Amino acid sequence: MQYFQWHFGEMPKEILRIWKNYLRYYSYLFSIPLLLKTLFAPWRKYSWSYGRGFNIRRWAEAFVSNSFSRIIGAIMRSFLIIIGIIMEIFVLIIGGLVFLLWMLAPIVIAICFILGINYLF
Repeated sequence: MQYFQWHFGEMPKEILRIWKNYLRYYSYLFSIPLLLKTLFAPWRKYSWSYGRGFNIRRWAEAFVSNSFSRIIGAIMRSFLIIIGIIMEIFVLIIGGLVFLLWMLAPIVIAICFILGINYLF
């Protein structure tokens, strides 16, 4: 009786706790909320100053360079966000399968045992 209490009572809680920790880990690893907040920030904080006064050439150069830096930042952050979401989905699927297999393990073992006995005789 203690086995069933452990298998169906304590361990599912532990599996769910471990599953939640993996989800938190990958969320922290890829920093998806932070990447979304800083999506259009310059890449690696590279930015060019517009300088004092108004010089059209310097202003255009700084504007184009800053725009490219923001576009590159958005592309790289989007790529990381997509990879992070894919990893989260992967962890959700694998965690669900582990939980389901754990819950079905005694039934599968019993069926395999009965089929094995039937093959012997």
